[in-house]
Amino acid sequence: MSLLDALITRIQTNGPLSVADYMQECLLHPEFGYYATRDPFGAGGDFTTAPEISQMFGELLGLCLAQAWLDRGAPSSFILAEPGPGRGTLMADILRATGSVPGFHAAADVHLIEASVTLREIQKEALKDHQITWHNDLSDLPEGPLFLVANEFLDALPIRQFIRDGKSWRERCIALNTTQDALCFGTGDATDFPALAHRLADTKDGDLVELNAPACATTAEISRRIKAQGGLALLVDYGGWQSKGDTFQALKGHEFSDPLTDPGNADLTAHVDFDPLTQVATQAGLNVSGLTLQGVLLERLGITGRAQALAQNMSGEALENHIAAHRRLTHPEEMGTLFKAIAISASGTPPVPGFNPPGANSV
Repeated sequence: MSLLDALITRIQTNGPLSVADYMQECLLHPEFGYYATRDPFGAGGDFTTAPEISQMFGELLGLCLAQAWLDRGAPSSFILAEPGPGRGTLMADILRATGSVPGFHAAADVHLIEASVTLREIQKEALKDHQITWHNDLSDLPEGPLFLVANEFLDALPIRQFIRDGKSWRERCIALNTTQDALCFGTGDATDFPALAHRLADTKDGDLVELNAPACATTAEISRRIKAQGGLALLVDYGGWQSKGDTFQALKGHEFSDPLTDPGNADLTAHVDFDPLTQVATQAGLNVSGLTLQGVLLERLGITGRAQALAQNMSGEALENHIAAHRRLTHPEEMGTLFKAIAISASGTPPVPGFNPPGANSV
C-alpha cells in the first residue's frame, strides 16, 4: 500500500478531492505523509530555507524581535514562538543572537509548533541547550505577550483553487484519469462563492485564484493573542499581493516536479497571498506593516555589515560560500524579491524595525 493507492481508493469511494484535502494527505498523512516520514531540509533533502543558507537570516530576525521587545517595554515574561520550525536552525540562531540582550532570555518562554515527530527529534538536538516546549497547534500556546516568527510556514498550508466561470466559480479538484490508476486535475460545478465575490472586479473568465483558509485562521489566532496581550508577529514567505494564477507546486531533490506524481514523496506548497492576511489582522484592530521584500528587510536590518564582519575570519571556499549566501538571501534575482514579509503588532505601538510602514507595499 502506498499513499497513491490510498488516494485512488478514497476518490473511487467518495469522489474527487479538493486541492486542500490532497495537500493535507500528502504532507501530513500519519503513515505516508511527507513531513511525517523524513527530514526534507538542506542539501540532502528537497529544498533549502533561508536559515539553512546562512546564520545571518536568523540572527537579524532575532535582533529585530529583541528590539521590538525593548520598544514595547521589555515585558518580564513573554511567549517566543515559531510554527513550522524545520530543523530548529532559525530558533537556534535567534537565541544565539539575542543572548547578549539583557533580560531577553530570562523573559522568553520558547515554544515550537511542530506536528512531525521526525522533525521534533531534530529540533531537540539543535536546541538541546535551551528549554523548549512543543505543541501540535498554535491554539495550544499558553496565553501571554506573543513574539512570533514564521518563515516558510504559511506556504505549506492547504489551499483551495477556483476558476472563474462568468459570475460563478468552479473549484479545481484532484480526480482519476480514464485509466483509473493515476491522478489528474478536474473541476467541480459552477457555483457562487461569497468569499470570492470581491475578486470578480479584478479577474476574467478562466482566471484561477487560490484561497488559503488555514493561513487566514492562523493569522486570526495570532491577531487575537496580540490584541489581547501584546507582542508582534513576523511572517516571511514567498508570495505576493492578491492571488492570481496557479502557484501549486511540488519540489523534489531541489527541482520542480509534477504535484500529482508520487504523492507523499515531494514537498507541496503554494505562494502566499498576503492581502487577506493583512485584512484579517487589520480588521482585528492591529497594525500591519506594508509588504516588505526580504532583500530590503535584511539590508535595513544590517545584513551587509554583518556579512562583512563574518567575512573577516574567512578565506577560500568558505568565503566564496558566504558571499554566495548573502547574494542568495538578498539579490533581486534570488530570494530578495520572491520572498516577502509583514509584521503584525498592536495598534499604537512603535514600528517594527526594518519593515515598511502600514500601507506602503514594496511590490
